[in-house]
Amino acid sequence: MPAFDLPPAELERHRPDIDEPADFDAFWESTLKEASAEGDPLVSSRPVENGLRLTETWDVTFRGFAGDPVRAWFSLPRHLGSTTGTTGGLPAVVEYAGYGRGRGLPHERLTWVNAGYAHLLMDNRGQGDQYGCGGDTPDPHAAAPGGPGPAVRGLLAPRDYHYRRLITDAVRAVAAVRVLPGVDPSRVAAVGNSQGGGLALAVAGLVPDLAAVLVTAPLLCGIPRALDLTDTGPYGEITAYLSVHRGAEEAALRTLSYVEGVSFARRAHAPAHFGVGLRDTVCPPSGAYAAFNHYADLTGAEPAKEIHAYPFNGHEGGDAVHVRRQLDWLSSLSGS
Repeated sequence: MPAFDLPPAELERHRPDIDEPADFDAFWESTLKEASAEGDPLVSSRPVENGLRLTETWDVTFRGFAGDPVRAWFSLPRHLGSTTGTTGGLPAVVEYAGYGRGRGLPHERLTWVNAGYAHLLMDNRGQGDQYGCGGDTPDPHAAAPGGPGPAVRGLLAPRDYHYRRLITDAVRAVAAVRVLPGVDPSRVAAVGNSQGGGLALAVAGLVPDLAAVLVTAPLLCGIPRALDLTDTGPYGEITAYLSVHRGAEEAALRTLSYVEGVSFARRAHAPAHFGVGLRDTVCPPSGAYAAFNHYADLTGAEPAKEIHAYPFNGHEGGDAVHVRRQLDWLSSLSGS
């Protein structure tokens, strides 16, 4: 695909004004308070056979939005895992999956556990049927008006929107991993690509003591501009919905303003590592740069941050080259 967004020099200084709702903080404070009132985050943790000799895996259920059970895979390096009597705890990576994907099978994602981290892979509620190997977490609150795709479920009201629930689940996943055996609760990083990158960024803005965040090709960043630039992927689902429901644009944009990744980025404290393909038509690069350039604006913090651009790549970005950069960067952080 050709380059279609801003030129690289303009992307590097892209800091758009954000139309942020006045009650953004109150909205998320009340949402997370409601979720935490449902009880301790962890519901169950059951060891499973994964066919791997060097990795131990548990089938975890934790309480997410409204106390709903959310599934996850939790893995430890076997030589460092709980069955060997390790004390002190490992740094943990909480990973969020892409749009339409579920947690799949326990042997699918092994990079972080092979690097020596405790690894929690969260299932996406109400997703898992578009690619991969499926998911195991239903979304019992998906009856509000909206289209069939997750990006438009409950789009007309902030409290009904799918991403209110999914972002809450993502925050609760951090709380859950912190009480799992073998984890150092003070060293938890959030990681994700595409939708997962958007979730990781939201967690960075909502969990002030996160150790690090690694974001690649994030969805839900610079949303109004993305809707004008592309009709691919989740943004295309939104524009298709609005093409049928004429007159719903104002309500939809208001809802989307409560899940805007740039707003979460402004509230973040943790060191941050970004990656972006400059020919990405799924999550336009200007959104990632807007989040990066606004990162920690409101916190008074000056965390370490860096962004890696891949000029000739699309949504795949730097792929395995970028993953190696992530591994090196996270390892280099003090205490990681």
